[in-house]
Amino acid sequence: MITERFFAHADGATAVLADEIAERLTAGVAARGAASFVATGGTTPGGLYDALSRRTAPWRRVSVALSDDRWVEPTDPASNERLVRERLLVGAAAAAVLTPLKTAHATPEAACIDREAALAALPRPFDVCLLGMGVDGHVASLVPGAEGLAGGLDTAGLVCAVNAPSAAGRPERLSLTVPALLASRLIVLWFRGEDKLQAYRRALAGGDPAEAPVRALLRQDQTPVWACWAP
Repeated sequence: MITERFFAHADGATAVLADEIAERLTAGVAARGAASFVATGGTTPGGLYDALSRRTAPWRRVSVALSDDRWVEPTDPASNERLVRERLLVGAAAAAVLTPLKTAHATPEAACIDREAALAALPRPFDVCLLGMGVDGHVASLVPGAEGLAGGLDTAGLVCAVNAPSAAGRPERLSLTVPALLASRLIVLWFRGEDKLQAYRRALAGGDPAEAPVRALLRQDQTPVWACWAP
């Protein structure tokens, strides 16, 4: 259920994807009275968030969740919550309601039950789930070799605590699980650069999802996936 959408330029890609995500959120509100969007972190989605924040949509009826976050304060530069608040939830889009992953709990493990309940209360399936991909094949904070990865791949829960020393930034994280990500009407996998294109092709060829967790999304027939790439 993969549709490959390869663009010549990143600016063109973000404009097109922002239009289409806004249209899907608008359609979700029209059909069901509410819509939901999963936002991700990293260096790639900022431009898309800038564009999406300028699109017309019934933002007051849109719930925003995070694919994952580091266990840092929302003011920390490494916080995905901070990225989303500063780049997406501005202007008219500030009316959307964000459900953070970071809480006052001491550890991600201690927050799991609380965040599970918060996410379960959102409109689901998610209308659009935006994800990036690392050159190691990770998605969200489902990182190869991370402590907690097995639960993220297989658990029926919505969230899992992860310790990923090999990943950038603080290793302690909270992440949506693969089943939670797949409980979406559409997954948009947005990645850039030749190295990530090669990582995508390797993952698509098959193998163990524990070695490249993005495989769990690419090699399934439950949820449509747009694989969107630009140089």
